[in-house]
Amino acid sequence: MFANFALFFAFYLLTPLLPLYLSENFCATKDVIGIVLSGYTITALLLRPVSGFAVDCFPRKKVLLICFALFALLFSGYLLATSLLAFTIIRTLHGGPFGALTVANSTVAIDVIPSARRNEGIGYYGLSNNLAMAIAPSVGIYIYRYTENFQLLFWIAFIVALTGLAADASIKYRKDIQIQRNKKISLDRFFLTKGWFLGVNMISFGFCFGVLSNYLAIYSKEILGITSGTGTYFLICSIGLILSRLQGVSALRKGMLTHNAIEGMLISFAGYFLFIACPNELGYYASALLIGLGNGHLWPAFQNMIISTARNNERGTANSTILISWDIGIGLGILIGGICAEHLGYSAAFWLTVIVNTTGVIFFFTHTKRLFLRNNRNKDAC
Repeated sequence: MFANFALFFAFYLLTPLLPLYLSENFCATKDVIGIVLSGYTITALLLRPVSGFAVDCFPRKKVLLICFALFALLFSGYLLATSLLAFTIIRTLHGGPFGALTVANSTVAIDVIPSARRNEGIGYYGLSNNLAMAIAPSVGIYIYRYTENFQLLFWIAFIVALTGLAADASIKYRKDIQIQRNKKISLDRFFLTKGWFLGVNMISFGFCFGVLSNYLAIYSKEILGITSGTGTYFLICSIGLILSRLQGVSALRKGMLTHNAIEGMLISFAGYFLFIACPNELGYYASALLIGLGNGHLWPAFQNMIISTARNNERGTANSTILISWDIGIGLGILIGGICAEHLGYSAAFWLTVIVNTTGVIFFFTHTKRLFLRNNRNKDAC
């Protein structure tokens, strides 16, 4: 948990300030900033299937430490980048170990959690990145406001990442984890095909969050007249995530995975519907809490569900599958949401999230729940 917190703290510390850094230091325009920063996400997405394969085929702790070392060291590259091209190369390369590290760290966490408490443990584990997401952006903005020193921020991110690496290096790891050395190369080594139904659901929910996170600020300003509430919105969303994880561990402890998933889906649906149906400050901030609560229930439930459909030596692939599906959904949400907003307006784009979310909920009840109960290797988890 500490290593995961350090990983996401280092990531989110810089995220809100990098556009400003590129603009001030390299005079980059808005479209260039978008291109430079998108390279990180693209590389992370491309490396995740390979990282799932690596985690399942090689000693997991070694893979984890290599990925964490590369992730930490590339922060020092920001300190050395003296041109926009150099920064672009380093930022794009940095996405690779980040994508692999999120898969490796969560897979090792699943391995070291006692099997009897795995559902509950994954719920607690996810708190660490929720806390980082809630704290790190504000810390980064606060430090920059009083120092106006990006080099200091890069050093802090580098040092925090090294502490995460040290924490993971101290893990006592079992020697009896099976790996897939002799299994033939197939799609199932990069994407858990028997968990495709869970992937479809995560794509639909990722789509909704992709539209929300990328077009929230401009919708708030142009439609609702809220000019400085975006930070507060995501803070409330993070609080909802944390509260729901704490509240949901009881159900996870009892193996009530589908119960938690259904609860999360319905709360999230209420949040997205309230956001667009009540275009005022009350609906705006209440939707943040509901979406946070819903996603906080959704994530550990779906992650446990896909782990329960996988063998022990397929956990890396299962983790990468759920993360890839979410990333695909986010990407589709940004793309299709932007097209919809351009031609039909932002209100239509957010109504589209309600439709997609509804479709995801219906798909869960008609396909996902039934297929999960059939493929579930842990029959106590239902």
